[in-house]
Amino acid sequence: MGAAYFYHLTRAPLEATLPMLLDKARGAGWRVAVRGTDPAQMDALDDALWSAGGDDAFLPHGRAGQPHEADQPILLTTLAEMPNGATCLMAVSGAEVAPDEVQRLDRVCILFDGNDEAAVAHARIQWKALTDAGCAAQYWSEASGRWEKKAEKEPAAS
Repeated sequence: MGAAYFYHLTRAPLEATLPMLLDKARGAGWRVAVRGTDPAQMDALDDALWSAGGDDAFLPHGRAGQPHEADQPILLTTLAEMPNGATCLMAVSGAEVAPDEVQRLDRVCILFDGNDEAAVAHARIQWKALTDAGCAAQYWSEASGRWEKKAEKEPAAS
């Protein structure tokens, strides 16, 4: 059973934080789906991932709906389906995450812009929905200048 990790972005933008988390997920051996809500934003993330980390780092990835999507270790998508067999889901821009996904996958990361009140409100709704459904969750903040775990909710013992 996995857990949902909420990342409250206040200092670094998504384009800087996502590659760092993707690198860690790949280091854990996970296949990843990055689920967004806006195709234009997914285009921008696609471009950002090609140049993330400079010459020393490369995050192999592709887009859903393109040839070889099932072979991609990191797949950018706006759909609920994860044809690459992802074991880790990173949800951005308010993309929905279902409790069964959290319980089925190794990890779910929900990244939200802390400078956008609507995004913060949506993340709070997601936290409540997922934890009320029995999912483990952690809340991480970078407000101090480094990532710190600020809250954790474990599923109730049965």
